[in-house]
Amino acid sequence: MWLLAAGVALLVVSGIGPRDRFTWFLEAGPVLIGIPLLVLTSRCFPLTPLLYRLLFLHAAVLLLGAHYTYAEVPLGHWVGRWLGLARNHYDRLGHFTQGFVPAVLTREILLRRTPLRSGGWLFVLVVAVALAFSALYELIEWWTALATGEAAQAFLGTQGDPWDTQWDMFLALLGSVLSQLTLARVHDWQLTALGASATSR
Repeated sequence: MWLLAAGVALLVVSGIGPRDRFTWFLEAGPVLIGIPLLVLTSRCFPLTPLLYRLLFLHAAVLLLGAHYTYAEVPLGHWVGRWLGLARNHYDRLGHFTQGFVPAVLTREILLRRTPLRSGGWLFVLVVAVALAFSALYELIEWWTALATGEAAQAFLGTQGDPWDTQWDMFLALLGSVLSQLTLARVHDWQLTALGASATSR
């Protein structure tokens, strides 16, 4: 419950005086859709504590980017000056998270709703879904740019990098692989505990 309250609070704060209101709606869209979905499914399909916390962290990354636009997030500028980088790399964190967190969500759904079990095929399918999700997001950015023109420049956030789309998908790939390598054991343990809790009701 506290995560839900904190998530709603972050959403409200992020929406107060954003740098670009149109970009805010585009970037905060997944959170605006996700919070009601999580509330509606909390009884019939409760998620593991690990996944709820990861979704909260993902929302925080999205909402910070939504408030400032990804190219102008102060944290990215600070890191850029510290490391001598030519661009704001906060969007790289966003796309890494876009692979890291949805991979755990995909893993949870597949393990709970299909005959798949932990192992090679599950790992491959989770990575494939994360990459497909990343590619869909890039298509949405493209369609938005075609439909709105200059208004979508902050949403695209390429910052003059001709390889921005490829970097975005690569970082989502990297995130999906690392999340499974580092969190699979804890996730399996929590899934077992969640199943036992549901059975005992």
